[in-house]
Amino acid sequence: MEFTAIDYSIFALLLVLSSAIGLFYALSGDRQRTVQEFLLANRTMSFLPVALSLLATFQSAVAILGVPAEIYRFGTQYWFLGCSYLLGLLIPAHIFIPVFYRLRITSTYEYLELRFNKTVRILGTVTFIFQMVIYMGVVLYAPALALNAVTGFDLWSAVLTMGLVCTLYTTLGGLKAVIWTDVFQTLVMLAGQLAVIVVGAQRVGGMAHVWRLAQQEGRISGIDLDPDPFQRHTFWTLAVGGVFMMLSLYGVNQAQVQRYLSARSEREAKLSCYAVFPCQQIVLCLSCLTGLVMFAYDQQHPLAPSGRPGSSDQLVLYFVMDVLKDLPGLPGLFVACLFSGSLSTISSAFNSLATVTMEDLVRPHCPGLSEPRATLLSKLLALGYGLLCLGMAYVSSMLGPVLQPSASLAWWGAHSWGSSAWACSSPAPTPRGLQKFYSLSYMWYSAHNSTTVVLVGLLVSLLTGPTPAADVDPRTIYPVLPRLLCCLPPKCRRGLCCGGDSPDQDAGPRHMEAKSNGVANSLGLPRWPGEEEGQGYIRREGAPTCALQETSF
Repeated sequence: MEFTAIDYSIFALLLVLSSAIGLFYALSGDRQRTVQEFLLANRTMSFLPVALSLLATFQSAVAILGVPAEIYRFGTQYWFLGCSYLLGLLIPAHIFIPVFYRLRITSTYEYLELRFNKTVRILGTVTFIFQMVIYMGVVLYAPALALNAVTGFDLWSAVLTMGLVCTLYTTLGGLKAVIWTDVFQTLVMLAGQLAVIVVGAQRVGGMAHVWRLAQQEGRISGIDLDPDPFQRHTFWTLAVGGVFMMLSLYGVNQAQVQRYLSARSEREAKLSCYAVFPCQQIVLCLSCLTGLVMFAYDQQHPLAPSGRPGSSDQLVLYFVMDVLKDLPGLPGLFVACLFSGSLSTISSAFNSLATVTMEDLVRPHCPGLSEPRATLLSKLLALGYGLLCLGMAYVSSMLGPVLQPSASLAWWGAHSWGSSAWACSSPAPTPRGLQKFYSLSYMWYSAHNSTTVVLVGLLVSLLTGPTPAADVDPRTIYPVLPRLLCCLPPKCRRGLCCGGDSPDQDAGPRHMEAKSNGVANSLGLPRWPGEEEGQGYIRREGAPTCALQETSF
């Protein structure tokens, strides 16, 4: 189908308003004159815009196209991922946020230097930059390519316009502009998905008919308690493996942590985690309902009758454009919805890349850099990464046949959605040995990787000897096990904590000295007189250190 003038106008309005938000914050307030204002919104954000920005970064074009395609092809089993959202957000709220926020860091990789050493910090930063530079070009190019294949929407006009607009408001308005454009783009995404569900359900006889038909055709899935980790989707892979996926996204991801740190207080940062939980459930429901409506619609009006598209993601676009074709403006709304997902993800990438480059690579080697020059350099870094994104989009276009698997890997792998095409391939011999290992459900990747890091770290520590307790910065430790065992008798707690005392017990003169100089905070560490919550800790010469021997994160 062809776009009408109204559709183009709605899409253009998305870009104009996004640019206007960036210009507004570039010309108001302190006008992004400090690094903290540019990279951390001057730590003045309230919890609601932070929560919606967290949601927008997670809800990319990948989810808008991928989740309905998943539900259409395999049923509602994927919906159980919502069970993982509770722990996946409670743990960051009560373990990660207190540590990161009170350290007053800007880059998550600063933590690695405080906890380990500078080399680990640099390696983490370089790995993040390498991954994001490759990923953001594909994220910009692939949705435009899919849309071009289905609607004839001009490919490079969409890529260049989106890339330049995103670079503009990210460079001029900083993190505050990124957060508020995320809020606006989240509303656009919700409106676009809701329009598709309402119109599509009406065309096939209502949502009750959609649900009945899905039940008849076996698309409504029950709880599958199969413990086999090689099964692609079961309750355990989604609910348990999903927790680890959520921790990788909301616990330590630079783009998300940077939003926590932009909150005006630790309490607001925690509230943002609580607020994003119901929002995520709503978004997941909308995506799954879109898939069910799409399935019901396809039963009555076969999609792409001249030949099935090579990608189920394109099938989603065929469905949307066919459903909305008689309603001028709504196809443009969905395109705006789709590209809002890309804009929110890419702008977060630009801002987080500028942040880690500035804080981890530039500042340590240029300690005398003045604030105005540091701010200007941060803006130039954001601009440079924006232009690099366009270059990577061009590289993606030159890959030709390689683009499809590359796009599938980046779309699905980077956000842990998984490629549904793998499960639909023709039957193959049962994998064995190492090949069997690589058949592990993608939902367990984060859990597997986290476990591998911990086990390797423990092994290396056993071989090289533990770090002396006096050398461990107590601000970087959160005593998890003592918190979980707080209701047990003291003798049991000491045994389960490998002989270490719980934070609430008398741990000798050093602990008593710490208590006499300050009050215990929620980390179990001393807070010195005059120190306010959320203002970070300052280790003073001769100040008592806490030798934490508990099992900790």
